[in-house]
Amino acid sequence: MDFKIRKIKAREVLDSRGNPTIEADLITKSCCAKAIVPSGASTGIHEALELRDNDNKRYSGKGVLKAVNNVNKIIAKKLIGVDCRKQREIDDILIELDGTENKSKLGANAILAVSMAACKAGAICSHKQIYEYIQKLASSKKLMLPDPMLVVLEGGKHADNSTDFQEFLILPKGAKNFRESLRYGIEVYHCLERVLKSKGYNTNVGNEGAFAPNLNSNEEAVELIAKAIEKAGYSFKQVSIALDSASSEIYENGKYNLKKEKIKLTSDEMIDLYSNWVEKYPIISIEDGLAQDDWNGWQRLNRKLGDKIQIVGDDLLVTNIKRIKKAVELKAANSALIKLNQIGTVTETIMAIQFSKENKFNTILSQRAAETEDTFAADFAVGTSVKEFKFGPTRSERTAKYNRLLRIEEELGNKAKFARL
Repeated sequence: MDFKIRKIKAREVLDSRGNPTIEADLITKSCCAKAIVPSGASTGIHEALELRDNDNKRYSGKGVLKAVNNVNKIIAKKLIGVDCRKQREIDDILIELDGTENKSKLGANAILAVSMAACKAGAICSHKQIYEYIQKLASSKKLMLPDPMLVVLEGGKHADNSTDFQEFLILPKGAKNFRESLRYGIEVYHCLERVLKSKGYNTNVGNEGAFAPNLNSNEEAVELIAKAIEKAGYSFKQVSIALDSASSEIYENGKYNLKKEKIKLTSDEMIDLYSNWVEKYPIISIEDGLAQDDWNGWQRLNRKLGDKIQIVGDDLLVTNIKRIKKAVELKAANSALIKLNQIGTVTETIMAIQFSKENKFNTILSQRAAETEDTFAADFAVGTSVKEFKFGPTRSERTAKYNRLLRIEEELGNKAKFARL
């Protein structure tokens, strides 16, 4: 069979926030695959660059025709004739063709669309499920269903007039398999809706399918979630709480501005706040507890809480081995959030996961604020055996991933391993 790439075509489509993103088709003689890339709202300054047109006459400057053109006019010509199963070779070509540290020439969105499409085509041409194909690429010992980590309350840049912290999550840990774990989470989510209504709060949802009420404080969000867990009939050992503070977004002139509480805190004061919350509530994970370049603060945070809970780097690490290596050396975290579009290729993302695991970091595959109907993330999570899977509990661009994981678990049957077991 002929597995060589014959054609690559990109186009401008819409993401879940109604903004343009890029979709790419990759065609060989025997198959056709397509991929759509997500987009972030609160993005770290060290992420690979998402190329936008900045033409205010179209989509308020958010068009991606430059990225589309880079695929159709530059990338496609370079990859014609390459075996679609050669993922490392394809990604190396893309990286070399761009030639910049942050993929600013061609755009990480252009590069990732092609990288993901190539991975899907490689799976089809190899007569494998995508997760099986990725398992081989990642040299994973086993296929594993991750723990769902569900965003149930959101604020920050993801919802107006809600909390300062960006996300409040639940992490079911007491179930025997993925489908039961997901059920625990969804039941708590719906119970939270009833709790919010009983307090007179609205239950509209934000970008990620989580509730976005105008609460009185950041701590109130944790209190309400804890109450919802209990009202749903679960213990805190069965369902725990996680935070994503997205602290870089509230970091101003050396302090963290918590507008809800009308206070500005130093790094040490933020660490004390988290320590108090961990003692008071069933919090087992804190993501981006401090700003993306507050390395000294991160070291102190990890020393204080790292032996008790997950200290997760997102903006701190941006799925970049160089920054993960620095965090390992400085003992600044113990877990890495993984986002494909932060680094821009399938191969680099796999390498970031492998390096994290080798250094005893937990790995969490995460959504972006602007998602798409593409379910690649679900297969990628199973194939790379990440520990947790962070997505919102509603909106079809989120539930599509969970539904895909449910189907994968069913397909694997007795072969399905679960992250917590």
